[in-house]
Amino acid sequence: MAHFIRLRATKAAAVAVASGGTYAFLRDPSVSANDRGGGGPALESFRSKIGDPYAVVPPRAVQESALIGASPANPLDILVVGGGATGCGVALDAATRGLRVGLVEREDFSSGTSSRSTKLLHGGVRYLEKAVFNFDYGQLKLVFHALEERKQVIENAPHLCHALPCMTPCFEWFEVVYFWMGLKLYDLVAGPRLLHLSRYYSAQESVELFPTLARKGQDKTLKGTVVYYDGQMNDSRLNVGLACTAALAGAAVLNHAEVISFLKDEGSERIMGARVRDNLTGKEFDTYAKVVVNAAGPFCDSLRKMANNDAKPMICPSSGVHIVLPDYYSPEGMGLIVPKTKDGRVVFMLPWLGRTVAGTTDSNTNITMLPEPHEDEIQFILDAICDYLNVKVRRVDVLSAWSGIRPLAMDPRAKNTESISRDHVVCEDYPGLVTITGGKWTTYRSMAEDAVDAAIKSGKLSPGNKCLTYNLRLVGGEGWDPASFTVLAQQYVRMKKTYGGKVVPGVMDTAAAKHLSHAYGTLAERVAAIAQNENLGKRLAHGYPFLEAEVAYCARHEYCESAIDFIARRSRLAFLDTDAAGRSLPRIIQILAAEHKWDKSRQKQEVQMAIQFLETFKSSKNAQFHDGKHK
Repeated sequence: MAHFIRLRATKAAAVAVASGGTYAFLRDPSVSANDRGGGGPALESFRSKIGDPYAVVPPRAVQESALIGASPANPLDILVVGGGATGCGVALDAATRGLRVGLVEREDFSSGTSSRSTKLLHGGVRYLEKAVFNFDYGQLKLVFHALEERKQVIENAPHLCHALPCMTPCFEWFEVVYFWMGLKLYDLVAGPRLLHLSRYYSAQESVELFPTLARKGQDKTLKGTVVYYDGQMNDSRLNVGLACTAALAGAAVLNHAEVISFLKDEGSERIMGARVRDNLTGKEFDTYAKVVVNAAGPFCDSLRKMANNDAKPMICPSSGVHIVLPDYYSPEGMGLIVPKTKDGRVVFMLPWLGRTVAGTTDSNTNITMLPEPHEDEIQFILDAICDYLNVKVRRVDVLSAWSGIRPLAMDPRAKNTESISRDHVVCEDYPGLVTITGGKWTTYRSMAEDAVDAAIKSGKLSPGNKCLTYNLRLVGGEGWDPASFTVLAQQYVRMKKTYGGKVVPGVMDTAAAKHLSHAYGTLAERVAAIAQNENLGKRLAHGYPFLEAEVAYCARHEYCESAIDFIARRSRLAFLDTDAAGRSLPRIIQILAAEHKWDKSRQKQEVQMAIQFLETFKSSKNAQFHDGKHK
């Protein structure tokens, strides 16, 4: 019989309602963070392991051996399939509970939806509006949940996440009152989870804070703006940090490893493991586990069909397109959010890693490995932001554009699409296969907690302790503070090799030091040491702070196995500036070849694959356009 669990709000399982094989767990939003307890000696033990400045993740070969070593007589407790935010979150949660864990990911950690997000850690302000106007307590619990988890994500990875003020322009006095009251209610609901208080700015103050904001829009005059705070993150680096933290906690994580079939018990038909192919070597092996957790995001239905060909779909895929524009479109420390454009969609412009991210669309799509943005979606975003800016919005300014697939979840037994949820769903509709899908980046940690709870129940597992991830800093986060970059700037130099082979010293400037500190946290000194001691201090692309030393560091300590892994997920060059990423490829591949001992054939293959990958990011250079609209 199938078991379905739809989970909302804050602390585990207060009420269970059983009817027709369905178990719905509602959480009590009034539970405070303190009720989770300190975690005792177990938490301290994992904190010291993960925070050890000399700790190194086990090499990929060791991780693969650990998976191969899981036998029917000595299986893993949990095998996670999928290396996005949720999958890596599950691996970390399970490992810190003292369970024996493996994780396999077909591509790279964060290669799908998790690297193509809006880069925001949402508190759920739109859910609050629905809660108030529809008297919907369920929506209110979603807000409590999102606010609590948002604050924890920022606290657990302070180097990769921060609070970002977001400005909403008002062209009617009614809008000023409406948004101000709504956001004051949001502040009130947030309580101790509040990042900063929201406030109103006059039209004059607003354009001083956001110089490119238009004073007139849609034939109306700006009356002022309301500013509130949400969280912002470097999504794929946060995801890679989760994978590395899980590895330090004892999980055997393996990217570029694909599940090609499930292993089933002949008598009970229960899933007891998987046949896995290492996509780098072509080698196949079996790995056994008491429970398999399906965290494959948009692809979770294909895994469910692998277990049972008659499985009904539970994913309703939605496409979200984002574009990256130069930094002059938005000021460094302020975002712009328009809650309702002419056609009712939300549009935003946010400063991110020295550039401006704008988006987003929300439309039905097909599930593909490399989704591409359509030109009309890019034009929609340009048209929408055009109404609110006093600068010319040009298609030629688009440095990068990408599409991500949101795996909106629905109950596979539902008769209509009204059950589609932006919340997450945990289900076990085949013995031994627990599926977790839906949800959002902000709540990845509690999604993982729910999935591990379900896996423990399914496999009758015996964890050594309760969930510890609530108060657990990710690798690089322990002991980090915003002034950490000064140590790098003062104590390290960037030794650079010129084209003639001569080694010259270069200053570890503020931009490079800040970038390393935020990308690697307390481990930034390791990268700076490589730049200094191995003559890898040169910048990879003009105008960007990424250093050659990062390529070597990521190959050694972050499971970076391909050029695409580096340009898309370890650094964010592909997302920030597709053309700059293309120009940096030869040097990146040269360094990776030295680290991984690639032959000429492999290097050539890497170039071809990376170029094909970058063509899916529709920068102005590789876009097929010109309707003349935004020239």
